Amino acid sequence: MSHTPDIRAVRKLAAAPLLLYGVLVALAGLILFSAASAVDIALRAVKGPFVPGWVENVYLTAGTLVWAAIGLSAIDLFVLLPVKRRERAVRWNPPANPGLTVALTAYNDEASIGQAVRDFLSHPAVRRVLVVDNNSADRTAEEARRAGAEVVVETKPGYGHCVYRCLTEGISRTDTELTLLCEGDMTFRAYDIDKFLAYIPHAEIVNGTRIVEQLRERRTQLTTFMYYGNFFVGKLLEAKHIGKGTFTDVGTTYKLCRNDALRLLLPRLNPAINLEFNAHFLDVALAMDLHIVECPVTFHNRVGASKGGNRSNWTALAVGLRMIRGLIFGWREARR
Repeated sequence: MSHTPDIRAVRKLAAAPLLLYGVLVALAGLILFSAASAVDIALRAVKGPFVPGWVENVYLTAGTLVWAAIGLSAIDLFVLLPVKRRERAVRWNPPANPGLTVALTAYNDEASIGQAVRDFLSHPAVRRVLVVDNNSADRTAEEARRAGAEVVVETKPGYGHCVYRCLTEGISRTDTELTLLCEGDMTFRAYDIDKFLAYIPHAEIVNGTRIVEQLRERRTQLTTFMYYGNFFVGKLLEAKHIGKGTFTDVGTTYKLCRNDALRLLLPRLNPAINLEFNAHFLDVALAMDLHIVECPVTFHNRVGASKGGNRSNWTALAVGLRMIRGLIFGWREARR
């Protein structure tokens, strides 16, 4: 008797992100328990040791959620993970052409873009630097050209449109098969290209991570709240795609991509997604089973003022919540 239907059923079940659901259910249970405890303490202080029945019911619900979370997580980790991981050798596929095209996002980066362009052009692996100017009101385009970059203007406003145009322009250059995506604010440096090139034989996308304390300048736009919030969302992404990689930074723009992989990925992305676009990018790429490896990179204080998700902790919180919503419920207006 053939067991093919059973195998297919297991693989279909394995596609469900049970560990992600387990983490979220556990958080819900802990929040309920904490709220019930606070109310319980307050009532005991006012009315004595009597505990209302509804408080006990909340305790019971919280405990049930935690046990359900443990069950979901255990199924994913101990039953389904072997199916998700499957047997595969460590990838080793060096690119035939190690030269790369650098594509920098830019929006009112007059103070920094010239330095960034010259920094990347100084690296021997860089064939050109493209700057995608997203409707800057200052002299960003002029400074980029003066430094030696090719400038493209993306008229559709929004971070997602700017990144999408960077990647589209990158794969259109036929003399390179690698596109390095970055920002033009000097928070990242060209010397980390050597790290990316060391990792790219193992992957189709190498994603830079800023979550290495020793590689961060003391004062950057990444506050403690953003640092650990970014790490938390990275672990939710890892839980959703358990067995496909280790992820600690979903907000960084700095990444090296094989153009062949980008040609498959770009039609599945929605450029209308704004500041949470990088999380969307990684989530869709992992769903397509593209190989992604994280690479620790240095992170520096930016030149000029932040216009993105790092403007303040409140802005970062809003972006992070949209990332979490996208990971759980799907990305709004995403292409099918």
